[in-house]
Amino acid sequence: MLYFLGIGGIGMSALARYFKAKGCAVAGYDRTPSPLTKRLESEGISVHYTDDPSLIPEDIDYVVMTPAIPSTLLELNYLREKGVKIIKRAEVLGMISKEHKSLAIAGTHGKTTTTALVTHILMTAGVKLSAFIGGIARNIDSNVVIGEEHDDYVVMEADEFDHSFLQLSPYVSIVTSMDADHLDIYGDYQHLRASFNEFVDKSDPDGLVIYHAALPLDTTRKHITYGLANADVLAENIKVVDGETCFDLVSNVSTQNSMSSLRMSLYGNHNVQNALAAIIMCSHIGVSEDDIRRGLASFKGVQRRFDIRVKNEKHIYVDDYAHHPEEIKAALTAARNAYRGKELTVVFQPHLFTRTRDFMDGFAESLSLADRVILLDIYPARELPIPGVTSSALLEKITSKDKMLCSKEELLNIIKGIDPELIMTVGAGDIDRFVPQIEKLLGE
Repeated sequence: MLYFLGIGGIGMSALARYFKAKGCAVAGYDRTPSPLTKRLESEGISVHYTDDPSLIPEDIDYVVMTPAIPSTLLELNYLREKGVKIIKRAEVLGMISKEHKSLAIAGTHGKTTTTALVTHILMTAGVKLSAFIGGIARNIDSNVVIGEEHDDYVVMEADEFDHSFLQLSPYVSIVTSMDADHLDIYGDYQHLRASFNEFVDKSDPDGLVIYHAALPLDTTRKHITYGLANADVLAENIKVVDGETCFDLVSNVSTQNSMSSLRMSLYGNHNVQNALAAIIMCSHIGVSEDDIRRGLASFKGVQRRFDIRVKNEKHIYVDDYAHHPEEIKAALTAARNAYRGKELTVVFQPHLFTRTRDFMDGFAESLSLADRVILLDIYPARELPIPGVTSSALLEKITSKDKMLCSKEELLNIIKGIDPELIMTVGAGDIDRFVPQIEKLLGE
């Protein structure tokens, strides 16, 4: 029996489903029900939502826990007192990564879309694989691909939070970005950078490290850089044609062929660069240009990553997981470019008091790209409030002419009153619970 503490998390639920499919007995606890936990229950996994040791199943062999679990959790302390072996999610992924050739995608943002795209291209090409994705990939309506015992590869989203990605043993690795984040864990940017350098140096000497040309990485491993300028592999002639993004891949290295007139349904220069990284990784392991083109063109994206929920004559509604200033800037810029001339309304829920404190000015600058900003209260997740760190303080710094604070209870009525032509919901907390309601409101 495997027992998961925090089973409803995107990474934890993928592992739970993986082991269930492999024939293991699986159960778990999470704080609140969600679409993910409901799906787990529909697949025969027992989940409860009260922190009560009496609800823990008997005969547990291992406990798998997410680093987001607080040390005060009653069930965690009960299991520790009983002497049950407790392992972190990252350790489990590390064990799986050693059993196959692992393709690991890291980055403070961009990794989920890139992981899903690599997975889809490989599946299009008929490559045998398992995959663990930090979001619901639309092509498979899942965050996990459960392969066979003798899969060729395992694709893994490599999470930098709590140094988790250092447990992995990549054959080929990607780093999409290294912006300052998780400073509650790392303390400062230099420690974050050192951790990423340690991650890429774990890549197989016979493999490859692929990273954005602007990143301050320093590796002795064989590597290829990508980007829009000053890189080994470039994207050029980027344009939107008939609702699709088109671009040329121009290679300056002998191991990667150039490719012209590539097409995909994703928007934004950030996604063009994510596509470059995915193409290089897939090319390196032998995927043909035809399969890459087919995979790229048929990729439907990931839920909550520039996720177009409504598109009709009156309204366009996009939902996005962005929770860092650079992610918000990329998402809003993509919306501006895709829907030129439309008034942009953004509903943002800040995530974590520490992140809001550390990047207050950055959030204000990025959000000010919108014509109208609606701020919800900060989602605390694992944290206690910090004096002076509030959505009200953030609102004061935003320069958009139309801006307001909003409670969750008021949100739907405010949106209905505004009747927005282009609206985005943005954030990593529980703002996603409103997506179906907003979709219904604007889709009618």
